[in-house]
Amino acid sequence: MSDHTPYIADPPRRVPSAEELRARIPGWGSDLDLEQRPSVPKLSRDAGAATGAHWEVPAQQDGASGRERSIEHAHVTPVFGTAQPLSGLAGVVRRYAYVRFSEGRLAHWMLLVIGDRIDVATHRVTDALHGRPDRVIRETGVRAEIGNHPVSSRLGSSRRDWRHQLLDPLVANWGWLAALGAVVLVVRRVRRSR
Repeated sequence: MSDHTPYIADPPRRVPSAEELRARIPGWGSDLDLEQRPSVPKLSRDAGAATGAHWEVPAQQDGASGRERSIEHAHVTPVFGTAQPLSGLAGVVRRYAYVRFSEGRLAHWMLLVIGDRIDVATHRVTDALHGRPDRVIRETGVRAEIGNHPVSSRLGSSRRDWRHQLLDPLVANWGWLAALGAVVLVVRRVRRSR
């Protein structure tokens, strides 16, 4: 870990002194008098001695060399999550987003969204192969809509979801529709080959 301020790619710029800031900004430093601040005992520098805190920067967690990080940052944060490691095609897409694009670029976020969609599709397929497919009708709320006037409750009201009511089943179930289309194509090809 470098000796500069954590989470910043470049070394920090020179911080102006209190006198320079007071001369430049009217009223700067009005809360510097410790007698005027109610939180002084909690914020005093000696309070760390009572808690045992003795570091300026936390020790780096193991495994930081292989973790994804934004290209704006010099290093990975001192502590990071390891519960969901990147894997498969979705992991490749997400790593590429971190290696290639800045967080300020739309391409970075779109690649992360695409990686998420790939991850969802992968899990749906693996769940179906393991005998636990998604319950499409129940999970998308189609069954609940049937008995509760789905069209009349949206028309003539200020609800905004009536515009995408027809698209919701397609958006929620595009993976299943694609799989069904693939099955139909395979069955046709098998029939033609006979």
